[in-house]
Amino acid sequence: MEREVDFSKGLIPAVIQDHLTAKVLMVGYMNEEALQHTLSSGKVTFFSRSKNRLWTKGESSQNYLNYISHAVDCDGDTILIQAEPVGPVCHTGDDTCWGEHNTGKVAFIRYLREIIHDRKQHPSDSSYTASLFAKGINKVAQKVGEEAVELVIEAKDDNKDLFLGEAADLLFHYLVLLEAKEINLDEVIDVLIKRHKK
Repeated sequence: MEREVDFSKGLIPAVIQDHLTAKVLMVGYMNEEALQHTLSSGKVTFFSRSKNRLWTKGESSQNYLNYISHAVDCDGDTILIQAEPVGPVCHTGDDTCWGEHNTGKVAFIRYLREIIHDRKQHPSDSSYTASLFAKGINKVAQKVGEEAVELVIEAKDDNKDLFLGEAADLLFHYLVLLEAKEINLDEVIDVLIKRHKK
């Protein structure tokens, strides 16, 4: 069940998070009109207390926050907005309002895993991923092996673009194999964490 936002308390905090890096970028305040404008325009919009009006982030700098999705907290009085930043977020020119670098796109793996899961649950003839699942676990495992060999071959040369392409192919097919085996990537990470603690 989707939670409703309780605007009866007045302005509510909106925490903005990069949808790819999971880095918190900034915090602003929204009223119901600001949220509706965000949803309809696709650009994160706040209610500016200093300007006493709606304010779309980036309206003067062009450093917009493209809206991706949002969630409401358990009390209905805080919104977490997933966004794609276009340029630096802070008025100082920093990536975040805390002076942090917004790097590391590992959260994209979560998004990719969701797509792979969806392709398995709702296959279509036009989906390469669905075609792998249709061929069965042996074909998926074979594809991982092929991609691993291709990566090793590229590692011996000095073509970075080819190496990156093969690395991406291996990672993608590895995620497909995990989905085919109904194993969550977090389970693999748990093994790494346990090993690290030893």
